[in-house]
Amino acid sequence: MVERTRTPGRTTGTASRFERVRQDHAREMAEDYAELVLDLEERGAVRPSDLARGLGVSHVTVLRALDRLGRNGTIIRDENEGVLLTPVGRALGEACRARHRLVVSFLEKLGVPPEVAAVDVEGIEHHISPVTLELMADWVEKAGRGSDIADST
Repeated sequence: MVERTRTPGRTTGTASRFERVRQDHAREMAEDYAELVLDLEERGAVRPSDLARGLGVSHVTVLRALDRLGRNGTIIRDENEGVLLTPVGRALGEACRARHRLVVSFLEKLGVPPEVAAVDVEGIEHHISPVTLELMADWVEKAGRGSDIADST
C-alpha cells in the first residue's frame, strides 16, 4: 500500500475547495464587520454589544471575530473608544458599503421590493465579480438617466 503524505501548506482536491470556502467565509465576515463598524461609528463609539445586535449573533461570536480582525489588521479595540477601524479596515468598510449600495440600487431598479432587496443583497454582495459590479453600475446609471435599459441587457 502506498502511503499518502500531504505537503504542509498545500491542499489539493476536496481539501482545497473547503479551504477556499473557509477563506471566503473569513473574508465575508471581515467585510460585514468593517461595513457595520463604519455605519455604527457615525452614531458614536462602537461596542461589541452593538455589533452583536446589528449582526444578530452572540456577544461571544463577536468577541472571537474581533480577535481575528485585530490579528489581521482590520480593527483595533480601545477601552475608551470601543471598536475602531484601521486604515485598512476603513478602506474595506467603504468599499463594502459602496458595493452594498450599488447592488441594492440595481435590485430595486429591476423592480425588487426594497425589503426583499435588503435581504438579497446580503447574499449577493460577497460573491459578485468586479466585472459584474461594473456592468451593474453602468446599467444603474443608464436607468437613472432614463435611457432605454433594454439596450443594456
